[in-house]
Amino acid sequence: MIMKSARRLCGAVDLGTTKVAALVAEDTGSTLRVVGAGLAPSEGMRQGVVVDIERASVCVAKAVAEAEKMAGAAPRTYNVGAAGEHVRSMNSRGVVAVGSIEKEIAPDDVARAFEAARKFSLPQDREIIHTLPQEFIVDSQRGVRQPAGMFGARLEARVHVVTASRPALDNLAKTLQLAGLELGDIVLEPLASATAVLSADEREHGAIVLDVGGGTTDVLVVCDGGVLASGVIGLGGHNVTSDVAYGLRTSPREAERLKVEHGCAVSTLVACDEAVVVSMVAGRGPRRVAKTVLSGIIEPRVTELFGLIEQQVASSGLKRSLRAGVVLTGGSSMLAGMRELAEQVFDLPARVASPAGLEGLSEVVAHPRFSTAVGLLRALTPAVVPGERVSERGGRLASGLFTFKRAIASFI
Repeated sequence: MIMKSARRLCGAVDLGTTKVAALVAEDTGSTLRVVGAGLAPSEGMRQGVVVDIERASVCVAKAVAEAEKMAGAAPRTYNVGAAGEHVRSMNSRGVVAVGSIEKEIAPDDVARAFEAARKFSLPQDREIIHTLPQEFIVDSQRGVRQPAGMFGARLEARVHVVTASRPALDNLAKTLQLAGLELGDIVLEPLASATAVLSADEREHGAIVLDVGGGTTDVLVVCDGGVLASGVIGLGGHNVTSDVAYGLRTSPREAERLKVEHGCAVSTLVACDEAVVVSMVAGRGPRRVAKTVLSGIIEPRVTELFGLIEQQVASSGLKRSLRAGVVLTGGSSMLAGMRELAEQVFDLPARVASPAGLEGLSEVVAHPRFSTAVGLLRALTPAVVPGERVSERGGRLASGLFTFKRAIASFI
C-alpha cells in the first residue's frame, strides 16, 4: 500500500461517462510537476452523473492506483469535477455601503458584497459550488478587478453563481469515499477545463470553451477575465457512436472504432472514393461502406450539438463577447473535422486545445482528454474573498437561469 507523502502533492479525478482520469502532481511552489497519471474505463456513470456508486468507485480506484504507483506516493486529498445537466448557473450582484468616501475598501467589504450577491433562496435539494467574480463597481467606476485598497462609498460585486443537485454531489463524494480517497474540492468541470487550456489573451478578449466528452459537453463563456455563463449539455461522443452503430447496423464497439479511426465531422473533407470495412453483428460477414456514408452519419449529430450551443449563446447576447473564438477540448474534440465544423456553425475562429504549462509527465497529459483533470489540479480561480475556497459545499443560492437543454433525444 502506498503511504501518504510528506511532499506537497495534489490529486485530481475526472470521473467521466466513458473514462476515469486520475493525476498526481507535486506543487513546487512555482509550478505543478505531474508525477503520476492513470486511466481506466468508466462504469456506473451516465451523462456525467453517478448512477451506480459501487461500479464507479471501482473504476476510480483503478485509475488512482495506476497514478499513485507511477508517482510512488499518494496525495492527502483529491479534487473531483462536477458535471451533468443538474448543474445550473446564473449571474447575480450584491451591493454594500462602505461608509465614507475617505475610507479604503477593506477585504471584509468585498466579502460582504459577495455575501449580498448570494442572498437568494435555494431549494433544499440544490447547493452552491462556486461564486465566481466577474467585475466590481466602486461608486460609478466599472471594470474594477481588485477593489480592496481603493476609496469609495459604494461597492457592487457582479458574480457568476454555479449550483448543483445536492444528491448528485453526495453520490460523487461517496464514490470517492468508497474508492478509499479523501475528497478535496468539487469543481465545475468546464471551469477546470478552461483553466487548463485558455491563454491569458483568450480569457481577456472573450472565448467559449467546449469540452466535448463521452456523455456530456461542458460549456464556459469567458471575457475580461470573468465567467459570463456556464452549462452542461447531455450530448457528447457517445451519442455520435450510438448513431454510427444504429446507422451502420453494427456493434457499439465497432462503431467507436470506426468513429475514431475513420470518422470525420465534415463530409466535404472526405474523399468520395475511400471506403472502410465494417464488422456486422449476429455473425454476418463484413461489408465495405464509403467513408462519406460514415461522415454523413456523424456530421448531423455534431452539427446539432454545436448549433444548440450557438443558438443559446447568440440568444443570450454573449456572442459579441467571443472575440477570441471557440476553444475545443476533451477526448471527442480529437475527431477529424471538429475544428472546421465549429468554425462553420459559430462563424468564429476555432482551435483544438490541450493542457500546457506543466512539468514532469507533460508529454503524457498534453492531450485534450486530460484537460479537466489538469484544471482540477490547478484548483482554480484566484481568491478574491479572503479564505474563500473554490468548492463551497453547504452554501445556498437561487437555482440557475442559464441552462443548456438537450433538444433532440439520441439513439440509445
